[in-house]
Formats: sequence, structure tokens, C-alpha cells
Amino acid sequence: MTRAWILPILLVFCGSALAAGLTVDGTPGAAAALLLAFVLLAGVNSPLIFPKSIDALEAQRRSAVDGRPVVFWRPGCQYCVRLRIRLGRSARKLHWVDIWRDPAGAAAVRAANDGNETVPTVIVAGRPHTNPDPAWVREQLSRLRG
Repeated sequence: MTRAWILPILLVFCGSALAAGLTVDGTPGAAAALLLAFVLLAGVNSPLIFPKSIDALEAQRRSAVDGRPVVFWRPGCQYCVRLRIRLGRSARKLHWVDIWRDPAGAAAVRAANDGNETVPTVIVAGRPHTNPDPAWVREQLSRLRG
């Protein structure tokens, strides 16, 4: 779990150090803007922007019942962030599995990707799709409603 927070903590620390330097140089406005930028970047790269993760077995069980896709992800992955942001509110309708927290999830991703932990890997109707286009994932969700 701690490695999920290493990048966000480093970003806040570096932003704080740079902002302190700017404040000492007499530009507190620039320091505040820089610190805000680093805090926002840390937030985007943190687990906080993702829906609550569940373990792989629970996600697969829920998907079998409701037909919703399962998304395997990890904090700090730019492609996972892209998927999450572009899905918007629809992201809450998916079952999210953090492979850094769930060894079974990491094993499922490796099985689907020739031994690699490539994320995001989205399982739709039992078939894995590695780094799918967010529009395609939204389309899969819209098919469930209709």
C-alpha cells in the first residue's frame, strides 16, 4: 500500500521545497501557484481519484452477477489515470481492482498479458482488453443499460 503513495508524497515534498525557495526569494504568489500545481498533480497520481478498489475474486463475482466490466489498475499509471478521468462519473459503475493491493488481481493481469502487469486491463464478458480506449469502455457500459 505504501508504494501507491510514494509518488504523490514526493510531488508534494518537491513542490513544498520549491515553493519555500520562491517564498524566500520574495515571490509568495508564484510559490502558492507552484505548490497548488504540485498538490493537484499529486492528487491525480494518488489512489484518491479512483473508486474504491475491491479484490479480484469479489470483482469477478460481482461482474458475473451484474455484467459490469472489471478494471485492473495501479496508482501512478498514466494510462489508468487517463481512463479514470475520461470515464467521468461512469467510472463508479465499474469494478476496480488495485493490483498493488491484491496479489490475485496482479496474477489475473499477468495471465491476460503474457506475464506482464500491463494496466489498465479491462475484463468485459470474461475477455481481457489491455489499455482500451475510454470511449469503448463507456460503450460497453451503455450496452448494459439498454
